[in-house]
Amino acid sequence: MKKNVLYTKSVNSSNIEKKWLLVDASNISLGRLATHVASLIRGKNKPYFTPHVDCGDNVVVINSEKVNLSGNKWSQKNYIRYTGYPGGQRTLNATELFNKNPNTIIKKAVKGMLPKNKLGSKIFKNLHVNVGENHKFSAQNPKPFNFS
Repeated sequence: MKKNVLYTKSVNSSNIEKKWLLVDASNISLGRLATHVASLIRGKNKPYFTPHVDCGDNVVVINSEKVNLSGNKWSQKNYIRYTGYPGGQRTLNATELFNKNPNTIIKKAVKGMLPKNKLGSKIFKNLHVNVGENHKFSAQNPKPFNFS
C-alpha cells in the first residue's frame, strides 16, 4: 500500500529567479516600508522560500527623502554608534541623521529586520536606496511594487 507522502522541496541558488522591484517611499511610514522591503529582499513572498538561501528579489527604493515617522519620533528616536574609544559613544536623533543622509534611516531599519549572519549581509546587498526619482538601475527594468 502506497502512502501519500509530501516532501518539502529545498531550492538552491541555481533554481532562483531574481526580479528587480521598484518601491516608492513617498508618504509611507518608515516601519511599514521597512517590513515590506525586508520580506521582499529575504524572499518570504515566494512559494519556494528557503531560509538558508538568498532567494529574494533586488529592491530599488526611490524618494527616500519623503518617508514619514509618526508621533515625536523625529526628535525622540536616537541612533547610537560607538567609535571604539573610551567615552566614544555618539548619538544622533532621527532629524540629524535624516539631514546628513536620508538613505541611512531606511537602510538601518531594513538591516535591523534581516538575519544577523553572513546570509543577512549578503541579502542586504540587494537593497538600493535613492534620493529622488532617478536611479541607476533603469537598465534592469524594475517593476513597480504596490503595498496593497
